[in-house]
Amino acid sequence: MIRVCVIDDQTLVRQGIRSLLGLVDDIEVVSEAGDGDEALRIVRDNKPDVVLLDVRMPVKSGLEVLQELNIANELPPTIILTTFDDQPVVLEGIRRGAKGFLLKDVSLDQLVTAIRTLADGGTLIQPAITERIVKSAGKLSNDFTSSDITESFTEREVEILRLMTGGHSNREIAEALHVAEGTIKNHVSNILSKMGVRDRTRAVLKALEKGYI
Repeated sequence: MIRVCVIDDQTLVRQGIRSLLGLVDDIEVVSEAGDGDEALRIVRDNKPDVVLLDVRMPVKSGLEVLQELNIANELPPTIILTTFDDQPVVLEGIRRGAKGFLLKDVSLDQLVTAIRTLADGGTLIQPAITERIVKSAGKLSNDFTSSDITESFTEREVEILRLMTGGHSNREIAEALHVAEGTIKNHVSNILSKMGVRDRTRAVLKALEKGYI
């Protein structure tokens, strides 16, 4: 059985997810939480295989829950349940350790697939969300933590790939990393070559799909 914790401040949402997942033979909802503090407690007490986490909650937000569990090395594979209005938090969720992102209008089949994927060690982000990420400028930042770095990428390449995911240009990345724009162009070319893709958009989508970032 895949043991799941459901964290959302809306009781009806939690009950709905529990009822739907109750129809699936290999998934069990072991606990629920309606605020950030309660979320920390149930995750630590139950040690679930997968967490379904809302972003907007009282006491502590979903991002704060992610951060605290991640710093303490207690973060299970976590899927953030989001809406289109929450798109700016997706990149921050990646920085803080989330492994999956689903829109709240997701179908049961999509939700089950995502849970199974994360339980098997993978990552999953809906195409609708990745499209928004690619189009979004986001807030330029250089504080990504290293996780899931493949051997074929250098740390600098992973750093640049993550900034590319935020939709930033070579010039913006160069300014953030305090290097020449030509240096960034060379790194981007190497990244595209290693990933076997023709352009930055395909690189970002593949990176999200494969869990490189």
